[in-house]
Amino acid sequence: KDRFESVAEPPTDEAIAAALVLVGHDKLHTDCERGLVRKDIGALYVDLSGWAKGRAVDMVSAALDSSGIDNYLVEIGGELRVRGHNSERRNWAVGIEAPSTSQRVPRAIIRVSDTSVATSGDYRNYFQYDGTSYSHTIDPRTGRPVAHSLAAVTVVHPENAYADALATALLVMGPEAGPKLAEDLGIAAYFLVRGSTDIQEIVTSEFEGLTTS
Repeated sequence: KDRFESVAEPPTDEAIAAALVLVGHDKLHTDCERGLVRKDIGALYVDLSGWAKGRAVDMVSAALDSSGIDNYLVEIGGELRVRGHNSERRNWAVGIEAPSTSQRVPRAIIRVSDTSVATSGDYRNYFQYDGTSYSHTIDPRTGRPVAHSLAAVTVVHPENAYADALATALLVMGPEAGPKLAEDLGIAAYFLVRGSTDIQEIVTSEFEGLTTS
């Protein structure tokens, strides 16, 4: 089906309220030294989709590192890690996609080496119902899809799992709280915010200098 066709209905307020009872890291207790996990609620489960691709990238990269491969690019589902240089003996050029639902074009290009890049956005996985778009990214505070003007977040960090998870978290936080937290944490992050007529860019101090002309 066309992605703009209604393919699902959003849950009711009652269903969201019932789901929120089962949500929260405070209901999950871990003992990392012994490898143990305890749940307060039997129906509680851990969804690693906001982290797993990044972790997989890190694992593949570690295997390449241990094999003595000095120059590579590993990509899984849009999350990637690079080491060394490309065939032109330059830092790797990584395109950051514009938040468009109809085409795939780069909004910016960064030059990086020996690091990871992860992006989270609201413009690929979504459905429409009754004229409203519903993102696949859920704000755990409300149980509802994010509905603010922040369209995408890209994070550059040595560990892809961290970059993957943080990009999702910053996207949920929105166009004001997200950039502030990234700046406070010293994170290289790039935010694309929908304005009334165009897309606005917000970059942290650590990200400045990575983009090419």
